[in-house]
Amino acid sequence: MIDQGEPTTVRDGAAERLSRMIQIPTVSAELDERGIEPFERFVVLLAELYPRVHEHLERERITDFGLLFHWRGIDAAADPAVLMAHYDVVPVDESDAWTHPPFAGRIADGYVYGRGTLDDKGPLLVVLEAVENLLAAGFTPARDVFLSFGGNEETFGDAGLRISEVFEERGITPWLVLDEGGAVVDAPLPFVRGTAAMVGVGEKGATTVRLSARGQGGHASAPPSLTAVGRVARAVQRLTPTTFPARTPAGVTRMLGLFAERSRGPARLLYRTLAASPPLAARVFSLLGGEPAALVRTTVAPTMLAGGTAANVLPSQASATINLRIALGESVASTVRRIRRRIRDRRVEVTVLDAGEPSPESATDNAQFACIERAVGRSHPDARTVPYVMMAATDSRHFHRFTPATYRFAPLAMSAELRATIHGVDERVAVSELARGEIFHRTLLQSL
Repeated sequence: MIDQGEPTTVRDGAAERLSRMIQIPTVSAELDERGIEPFERFVVLLAELYPRVHEHLERERITDFGLLFHWRGIDAAADPAVLMAHYDVVPVDESDAWTHPPFAGRIADGYVYGRGTLDDKGPLLVVLEAVENLLAAGFTPARDVFLSFGGNEETFGDAGLRISEVFEERGITPWLVLDEGGAVVDAPLPFVRGTAAMVGVGEKGATTVRLSARGQGGHASAPPSLTAVGRVARAVQRLTPTTFPARTPAGVTRMLGLFAERSRGPARLLYRTLAASPPLAARVFSLLGGEPAALVRTTVAPTMLAGGTAANVLPSQASATINLRIALGESVASTVRRIRRRIRDRRVEVTVLDAGEPSPESATDNAQFACIERAVGRSHPDARTVPYVMMAATDSRHFHRFTPATYRFAPLAMSAELRATIHGVDERVAVSELARGEIFHRTLLQSL
């Protein structure tokens, strides 16, 4: 560990700073209604709240929504670390009953309330808090550090992609990339005791396809045996949960082994057995359904149906939109091939609307994962650092193409109830967790 400068003094007021961030409605899905002004106001606010970061780090604007800060380290030849977050948030349903207004940033009962407190302004804040505090202490990291913040992650915008392309164009391969993802959770699986820091070592590919068919239009009083709607409906029905084979990723196998150590009695034997037999684990998780099944196979979710212009008119065309989360080890091409085989209807056209490949798995036996583990040991001493596979998409997916050590973890404790508030009602973060998150990032930066 590099120890430089004066002992680090942590600034007070992190909750108040987060409150001010929350009060700016950076809703990327409402850009047409709100305009770019909230995003620009947020960028100005960061400069006000973190003066040392803006004085000592070089800042680049990448597209209208990307911010890239460069903190030069002692060894300029060493590959850098990249800490990522996003500052846009999802919309709020005005009919939902929040305890406090979603963009008021109210501090109450030990929490900061508001849209973005957990996803992802809270995690962004603890990164900046750590860097600001280390700069005040005269600290310089052992290697270069980049802070990569995107403003359109929630709408699958191009800020994160363009930032990753800048690294490729400049021939920079990060030593470590850390983005949002898992959190510190209680009882992550049944019969598992204690808390676990769930670190995403891989990310499923988010892909959208459209199934479409044409048929004979006309009056609904004399329909053919199979209409365009019926053909598409049959195709959707054939895409069952068992469409794709179940396989247990290496990260999930290691997760089960670590959970065995935290279990007792029959549960310990069960988790040890599953860890020792990945094919058995895949079958068991598939039978459990829901989130366990999603860890081991590509999921198929019909999300939109379209067709028809009137209740008594046969539509000449119909379509269904399918959201796929492609399992690690598969690909968009192999997924589309399997969908066509399972549908068994050449008159149903399968069109890829958005293609997202799954990531490779990052290692857990390297120095990078050890740095994360060490930082968790300081910020959340009772938590065991455990790998898992993320099912949601993050901006780090643009880095994993050329960065072997890409991880996804927000150093904040979140109960099941709190996790349910992400993209939901009464999103909030504990004030005490902001302090722990700062400790995590400060330790991580000192460990580089």
